[in-house]
Amino acid sequence: MKAPLWRAFLRLFSVQGVWNYERMLGIGMGYAALPLLQEMRRQDPAGYREAVARQAEFFNAQPYLAGLALGATTRAEYQGVPGEKILRLRTALCGPLGALGDQLFWTGILPALVSAALVMVAFGLAGAGLLGFLVVFNGIRVAVEWWGLRAGWASGLQVSEVLHKSWLPKAVALAGPVAGFAMGVALPVVAGWLVADLDLVVMAGTLGAAGIAVVMARVNPRVTGLRFTLGVATIILLSAWVGV
Repeated sequence: MKAPLWRAFLRLFSVQGVWNYERMLGIGMGYAALPLLQEMRRQDPAGYREAVARQAEFFNAQPYLAGLALGATTRAEYQGVPGEKILRLRTALCGPLGALGDQLFWTGILPALVSAALVMVAFGLAGAGLLGFLVVFNGIRVAVEWWGLRAGWASGLQVSEVLHKSWLPKAVALAGPVAGFAMGVALPVVAGWLVADLDLVVMAGTLGAAGIAVVMARVNPRVTGLRFTLGVATIILLSAWVGV
């Protein structure tokens, strides 16, 4: 099954290629599912057509985790699970995969890596910072997508339990504090670089803002997403202003 998995994995890179308001990622999911359903096409042509239609139904989640739902639902097709139950599984996965994926990538990995790249720019390493950002971010994305597709295919209907016990919830819980620390380091450094040469006061403000950002994320779990970002940004800007 390795070859169909690889073909489905490659197709996941274009899962948003036909995005629309009616089905969101649905048509892209149906396209990515085709290699995984080829064996069913030979064994049960009528069932294959129904399975492809189900895979192309409405689906909305974080695209980098869509492979988890794709693998699980296509595996369920081979397990003889009724079509209505497969559709309910797809719907049930939209919320968790959307929330976990957004927190992991958009409020965790992305701001942390952007912050690291900005620090490198401030210290005269713009080329290395840009290249490092692109390589690390896309490397993490590819690894997560491949893991998701394989985990979903291996688990089928048990995907919710597998997701709960996986590394993903722990990584999401850690992503916010890490991003806050990275932002706390980056913004005063960049502010000092833009306004004047770095000095000890700015560096002290950097470490203080980074520490406060981590404490905020730990003390109040609700301080996430936009509220967390705005709170950290406010502290960091005040620190940079005082330091400069």
